[in-house]
Amino acid sequence: MAADLAAARLNMVESQVRPSDVTDVRIHDAMRAFPRESLIPADKAYLAYADVEVPYAPGRWLLKPRDVSKLLQALRPMPGERALAVAAPYAAAVMEALGVTVERLDGDDLSATPVGPYDIIVCEGAVARCPQVWLDALAEGGRLGVIERDGPGGKACLYIRADKGVGRRDLFDATQAVLPGFEARHGFAL
Repeated sequence: MAADLAAARLNMVESQVRPSDVTDVRIHDAMRAFPRESLIPADKAYLAYADVEVPYAPGRWLLKPRDVSKLLQALRPMPGERALAVAAPYAAAVMEALGVTVERLDGDDLSATPVGPYDIIVCEGAVARCPQVWLDALAEGGRLGVIERDGPGGKACLYIRADKGVGRRDLFDATQAVLPGFEARHGFAL
């Protein structure tokens, strides 16, 4: 079983990550080395390297390998940086392998105000809109990667804090499930 999962891990990088224009070989190496199956319940280990979101806790899913690798490449994690991983255990493990100091925010209180500043904030779950408290926790030059979803599809987004504010750009389409408590709040309309 372990040999099968190791082969699946290598195949994941070769068939899902590299063909998706993820060219950062540091990310490839980290993804080849880290046992993604260690983050999910043992009865779901066979899904660890599939092209699907994999549940790791109630209301929480690991992003597809393609999506997490593209998000990480856009964030450009560098050794010595400080990161916050919100419901993002796999992204956290990959960044730690790249020399980033990672603080994890998971469990029942994902809406807690993070104590920044952080060079990187990443979330593996979708949110309707990026919470302002996450943007406020970015250091100057800090980057935040998240999937924003309000409907059937979503977009992976990159936010960057500069001296004059925060800029945003869409990266790619994504359909990750919205984290509980981060759903859109629609008001009454006639």
